[in-house]
Amino acid sequence: MQVVSISSLKGGVGKTSVTLGLASAALAAGIATLVIDLDPHADATTGLGVRADAQLDIGRMLKNPRKAQLAANVLPSGWSKNAKADGGAPVLDVAIGSAFAGIYDRPDLGRRDLRRLSTLLNNSANSTGSSAGKYQLVLIDCPPSLNGLTRIAWTASNQVLLIAEPALFSVAGTQRTLRAIELFRAEFAPGFTAAGIVANRVRSGSSEHTYRLAEMKTMFGPLLLSPTIPEQANWQQIQGAAHPIHQWPGESARNAAGLFDHLLGGLLAKGSLRNRVYR
Repeated sequence: MQVVSISSLKGGVGKTSVTLGLASAALAAGIATLVIDLDPHADATTGLGVRADAQLDIGRMLKNPRKAQLAANVLPSGWSKNAKADGGAPVLDVAIGSAFAGIYDRPDLGRRDLRRLSTLLNNSANSTGSSAGKYQLVLIDCPPSLNGLTRIAWTASNQVLLIAEPALFSVAGTQRTLRAIELFRAEFAPGFTAAGIVANRVRSGSSEHTYRLAEMKTMFGPLLLSPTIPEQANWQQIQGAAHPIHQWPGESARNAAGLFDHLLGGLLAKGSLRNRVYR
């Protein structure tokens, strides 16, 4: 099971949009995927067309991770209701987000608290008869900060994918996040690593974006992934409809879907070299 945190230090760079784009690519490829919405705003949950019934949200599962049953509380995404994997299992499931998770978004969490999500995934994967082990990929949509929830996600992950807009403050925030990852690795998770940086919402006609992309290539080298993701004019409409970009009509959506396919392929290839087995 490959676990990837989708992170950014700065809000508004399209972190959740990239999470949803990768989830759409995974669904289209038939890769059994779980999206964990760890952002208290729960935008990924909304974009995936999920509405809770009696299920526990991820915050309440983290409250008692040794007893919470992940498989019993995830929901099939609205995208995957008609897309079934072998044996009839949903292709894309969601651990729903809520404001309750915000109780863990503090800077002073100890090691035990940081392992809450790891414990939940471990116990669920090892439960007799559990279906939690069916997932090939877990995507964690993190809050736009380096507080407790992001570090909980990093502790549970093989790698982190950083999202940045080619703009001054976003680039500076990405540089700080890379430093934070190195400190985190040294203290808590030596096997954790950065999968790379995705330049998102790129405007090809913007001289500022052209300059910042060149700056990012110099600063980050091979960590800056290709392709970059251009600004999608109808992205808000797609998300508002709770629809996967791979099923949205039009050439622009098809082109964007192809970019996410490429990014997902690279992410899975890198993860296969570092995959941590939960047991």
